[in-house]
Amino acid sequence: ARAAMAALRYGAPVSKLDAHRVFAAAAERNKGAILAALQRHLAKLDGGAVRLLEVGSGSGQHAAHCGAAMPDVEWTPSDFDGGNFASIKAWSADTPTVQEPVLLDAGAASDAKPDAWGLPAASYDVVLATNVIHISPWRVTEGLMAGSAHVLRAGGLLALYGPFLVDGRPTTESNGAFDESLRSRNPEWGIRDAAAVRREAAARGLSLVAADEMPSNNFFLVFQRCRDAAGAAPDDSAPVGRVPGLADPPAARE
Repeated sequence: ARAAMAALRYGAPVSKLDAHRVFAAAAERNKGAILAALQRHLAKLDGGAVRLLEVGSGSGQHAAHCGAAMPDVEWTPSDFDGGNFASIKAWSADTPTVQEPVLLDAGAASDAKPDAWGLPAASYDVVLATNVIHISPWRVTEGLMAGSAHVLRAGGLLALYGPFLVDGRPTTESNGAFDESLRSRNPEWGIRDAAAVRREAAARGLSLVAADEMPSNNFFLVFQRCRDAAGAAPDDSAPVGRVPGLADPPAARE
């Protein structure tokens, strides 16, 4: 089951590189683009050292690659499946800034229980989730927003990488076929509509500040936790990003 999930998340082939490290070819291909996007957006944060929580670390390849390239980032990997921890630790064995992985079910957090991840409030500068929300039930997206709003400091960033629907439609025929394949495996899965994701974020004080087009028909969406001490939802009326449909206010389309 774990191998099947990894194949869906990262794309075939997925194999064991050695006794502990799982190797996902797609993660190897996209790690450079993800690192470049992270570096671009983390450069805008105020302050020096950055604490980053990765939700759904999977094989651990992204933690190892990005962690080694960004020595000022304290990278905490996590996954809902503790069976992935051996691979995560093996990949980052020589990278001291990558912390011990944390067992974390993103969907456990909610508006009623924003602290369900078991992590202190306002303790991270960045939350990153790559290829997570399209292969999980919608409650995981809701939990990701609620949990991120809890653990991010004011002004902190939530970054999501993966495929998205734009204006309710897949951006390519191949993404449409992928979406159908996901839903045939589990009706609760599927490529998420960017506007719906943005609404969930805005409802929890996370404002879309960037929508970057990425290779292979993916996007890198960046949300910022509002600085309003009262916790009011930020103003999402300003056009943001280069992707049509992502620049509209979250309530514009139902």
